[in-house]
Amino acid sequence: MKNLSLWAALGALATLAVACAGPNEKVGRNGTVAEEGATAVDVAEPPAMAVAPADMAAPVSPQLAIAPAPVVVTGSRVSGVSPPVFNEERGYYYDQGRDKFASAEQNTFKAVGQEPVSTFSIDVDTASYSFMRASLARGVLPTPQAVRAEEMINYFAYDYPAPASREQPFSTTVDVFPSPWTKGRKMVRVGIKGYELPASALPRANLVFLIDTSGSMNAPNKLPLVQRSLLMLLERLGPEDSIAIVTYAGSAGVALAPTPVRDKARIASVIESLGSGGSTAGAEGIRQAYALAARNLDPKGVNRVILATDGDFNVGITSTDELKGYVEREREKGIFLSVLGFGMGNYNDALMQALAQNGNGNAAYVDTVGEARKVLVEEATSTLFPIAKDVKIQIEFNPATVAEYRLVGYETRMLKREDFENDKVDAGEVGSGQSVTALYEIVPVGGPSALGSLRYAAERKPAGSAAEEYGFVKIRYKRPDASVSKLLSTPIGRSREVARFDAAPRDARFAVGVATFAELLRGGRYTGAMTYADVLEMVAPAVGRDEFGYRTEFVQLVRGAKSAASMARLGE
Repeated sequence: MKNLSLWAALGALATLAVACAGPNEKVGRNGTVAEEGATAVDVAEPPAMAVAPADMAAPVSPQLAIAPAPVVVTGSRVSGVSPPVFNEERGYYYDQGRDKFASAEQNTFKAVGQEPVSTFSIDVDTASYSFMRASLARGVLPTPQAVRAEEMINYFAYDYPAPASREQPFSTTVDVFPSPWTKGRKMVRVGIKGYELPASALPRANLVFLIDTSGSMNAPNKLPLVQRSLLMLLERLGPEDSIAIVTYAGSAGVALAPTPVRDKARIASVIESLGSGGSTAGAEGIRQAYALAARNLDPKGVNRVILATDGDFNVGITSTDELKGYVEREREKGIFLSVLGFGMGNYNDALMQALAQNGNGNAAYVDTVGEARKVLVEEATSTLFPIAKDVKIQIEFNPATVAEYRLVGYETRMLKREDFENDKVDAGEVGSGQSVTALYEIVPVGGPSALGSLRYAAERKPAGSAAEEYGFVKIRYKRPDASVSKLLSTPIGRSREVARFDAAPRDARFAVGVATFAELLRGGRYTGAMTYADVLEMVAPAVGRDEFGYRTEFVQLVRGAKSAASMARLGE
């Protein structure tokens, strides 16, 4: 599509169908099948219900409810995947069963006597949440491999106290309360809040948009949504910020040399003129984008490549390991990489996560105009302007009070114990004003074991001040321009504990509700007898202040999941 006029028409059609969260594709339990009906992607404010209304398409029959399973990436290459299909009548590509996700086993319970320390890199990505929402908008559950609990939890902002100054860029909040999953166990919530840079202190941004214009992007929820998203970001940037555009399809090229944002008309004209076609020379596009960012490097500013794609790299370097190595070398030069994923049926989540994690950036999945607004307008400062990099969390549990523990999520972010002290080991980035939440379920000494009892286990009794702590939280971070980390620490004390789940802070209850939902989508291995109805009972009273409607939307998503689960079972 050469401009946004067709997009406007499609948006009008979607509005008539009550602003749905994506193109009305018929999707199976484990992937996407051929699209049917409306094709626009738009959403009104506040975010609309993510469950497609009945008038947008005929119900999915049991025969259509199961689609080809997505590709699960366990190595550095993917092969044997069928190409997308071009629909002559509709004039764009559609895909099915070609989404790719990395395989990661769920975290299990650990015995404190054997492994007292838990170490991981923070994660502020949100791609998993948006992909889940896009799946439910089509009336089906997302494939379990697409669900990352930490990204679901961290999609939402939480009311943690802000740090007083930039000198100590994080505040830490700890809460302990009964677990709703298993009687006798407890939940530990660890929250950190990043310092929010005032507008006057924001550094200049040197941004290079790397836009996939290959044939696979020829769909209403791909390139047209990329264009609209970038036009939104353009309005959020300052006049002295700089934008360049590199496109890639059969070959890569510079569509716009570095241009000050004050020349908005010129930048917008280039964005609107983009069209799609050809194969996907993504690796060459990345090289050119980094080269352009390097030529315009601002040593005191933010230098970032923003990749917008469905992740279909099929020309040039296609090895994830090779691409990871390349972006790792570039980040050492001060150029970071963020990823915006689009589309379904051909979405290469595994590659997008690898690139963002190794490029010191974040990964978001944009399924609606509303999500683009969230990521690139409402949260632009946190998306673009880092306050810390290589942020690691390590928790040492007290064997006098805790017998077992399990970290909820962060499976792709786990670190070795010795990595915490090693400043050469890469970890996650935190942007201005961002919050990060981690949840543990713990088994107090004498509580209901998840691992079973041992005949020769030594009995531990709390003694002295140790009885007042469940554990100790340590956070390591580097300033964006530093190579040596700093340390923050705080105890997990009994003074933060409450005796009833409904007495826990409202935000904590909401976070556990989101975590429960994620765990159920992954199979419910650790959530006992919990159901989607129980999730609703947890989150509905904990919505609280909801300025943009994201929490209210989540409540509707849970209701939609109940229907989608029934539909999926009909097709099995």
